Amino acid sequence: MPQTMLPFFPEETTCINRNVGFIKRDGYVWYFNGQMPIFHHPADDISSFKMFVSQLYLNGNVKQSEIVKAFGVSSRAVKRWVKRYKEKGPEDFYKPRAVRSATVLTPEKLEEIQDYLDSGMALSDISDLVTVKKDTIRKAIQAGRLRKKKL
Repeated sequence: MPQTMLPFFPEETTCINRNVGFIKRDGYVWYFNGQMPIFHHPADDISSFKMFVSQLYLNGNVKQSEIVKAFGVSSRAVKRWVKRYKEKGPEDFYKPRAVRSATVLTPEKLEEIQDYLDSGMALSDISDLVTVKKDTIRKAIQAGRLRKKKL
């Protein structure tokens, strides 16, 4: 006959459910299954938190509602993390964020485009000459970085 595992947790444990809990101690967050630690990460390591919470959910150890209640995060966020884990794996949580490429409208380009605008040239013609998308020029005008000549 199998022996029942009693969920004994250390005293200061916050329970996620009857089998899994966590403790914040000495700048780390420790996750426990009973008294056995199963994972830990620095308290400020959000990537590890998101990854491990997703893993707990996908392994069937906790429910989404239990995560939301225990950590005060939104259910929508948990769904995003789980989807990310399923589609891209745990390593995706540790990749550096994608950054935008260098600006297209450098000060020199802005000056060149402004000269064409001052001469009354059409946006589509300017776009072809300076190899900058027409929408990019239009947005720069709307943002006040360029001025269109008034007719």
